[in-house]
Amino acid sequence: MPRPQRIRHRLARCAAVLAAAVLLAAAALAAGLLAGARSADVAVVLGNTVQADGRPSPRLAARLDRAHACYAAGQCRVLFVSGGVDPQGADEAAAMRDYLLARGVPAERIATDSAGVDTWATARHAAAYMRAHGYTSAMGVTQYFHVPRTVLALRRHGIVDVSGGYPSFFEGRDLYSIFRELPAMAWYAFRPL
Repeated sequence: MPRPQRIRHRLARCAAVLAAAVLLAAAALAAGLLAGARSADVAVVLGNTVQADGRPSPRLAARLDRAHACYAAGQCRVLFVSGGVDPQGADEAAAMRDYLLARGVPAERIATDSAGVDTWATARHAAAYMRAHGYTSAMGVTQYFHVPRTVLALRRHGIVDVSGGYPSFFEGRDLYSIFRELPAMAWYAFRPL
């Protein structure tokens, strides 16, 4: 095949791959936006940035407000808050617990996981907690684009009855995050337990 033809052929393949990635990203976004939150035993709230003063970032506060609404409406019995500890010592799960306590959620209705350093770890810890307490249904509470991967991770760890809930919180960086979910979903689909 002559060189110009090979170049056009490669460009066409690259364009096809890019188009497929865009379609997959759009499907992931649609799946997250259309996820129907169902009543559940446990709302699994994934961590995010804690500000220097110990307060949740606006994104994390929006997740917590969504989980609080779930609890206040009687749609979930326990709020499982999970996050890591950053290099400065900020404990996401502790900040999340404090935020919910300040909004009237009883301490006995909040389970705290400070070892939830990523979605996979959070799902593993939440599933273990649920099995230990006899709970069978979960609602993953995170950003809309992250709902499909959270649901997948919980299912991979044995929680069959899973739905997703997300806050009405959108940022410009969501566009990047949507595309980041593509390889992450593929990895979570095949990642060994």
